[in-house]
Amino acid sequence: MNPPQLEPLSLLSPGDPDAAGRWTRLPYPDAPRFSAADLHLHWPRLHAGQGVSPPVQGPLADGWALYHSGEFERAAALGLAHGHEGLALANQATAIYANYLEPRESMRLALFKQVAERATAQIAADPDNCQALYWQAYALGRYSQGISVARALAQGLGTKVKGALEHVIELRPQHADAHVSLAAFHAEVIDKVGSLVGRMTYGVRADTAVALFERGLQLNPHSAGALMEYARGLLMLHGESRMGDATRLYERAAHLEPADAREKLDVELARAGLID
Repeated sequence: MNPPQLEPLSLLSPGDPDAAGRWTRLPYPDAPRFSAADLHLHWPRLHAGQGVSPPVQGPLADGWALYHSGEFERAAALGLAHGHEGLALANQATAIYANYLEPRESMRLALFKQVAERATAQIAADPDNCQALYWQAYALGRYSQGISVARALAQGLGTKVKGALEHVIELRPQHADAHVSLAAFHAEVIDKVGSLVGRMTYGVRADTAVALFERGLQLNPHSAGALMEYARGLLMLHGESRMGDATRLYERAAHLEPADAREKLDVELARAGLID
């Protein structure tokens, strides 16, 4: 297995026929599908990474069913149509779509900026909004990868990402995704600026990264995305000496049964990484 990519991953090339118009469709017709009626039965598994409460029956439940079925554009539009209550859905659908399926780099960055701006406005009004904090950090982190981590650090984006994720974990210690994202931040900063500068300037440490990865997987062991982030983190921190461990993490991710469309994307990426 070659070292996995460190930038946001896309399963489609810029030449995809859908790239010129609307959001690109999910390329997997066999991905799990949901209705609002059965969504609550699967909710604990689908949101094991964040521990979000399920919506009451109604339009937002319909929107979450669309999201988990891979209808990201429709889910985002429905979320935005419901104002403050729909922002968590809109931000999650937009960020996940941008990360996995948008083939145009300029559009991908624009979508991440939209999510970050919406989340920042939410945080200004509600500083302890865990969903807003997490999606602000996610969007800024992916945006930073798109413009180069070194450039983003120089602009102060790294401090915002780290602060938001640490706040999420303080408010919700069981938030698995925040642990994994913060671990990836530690690993990536060390990879880009070195352990000494990273520790002195940004407060990042290799042992902290590993501990955060382990805690995230303890909280949500069935996350293919977390397994792949851990694999990439090990390679950033330790290089080829941990290739065996990284490969085993990818193998675990590739053999998981995806619970929804986003997990289907992760599992397919893990399988593609092993083939490469």
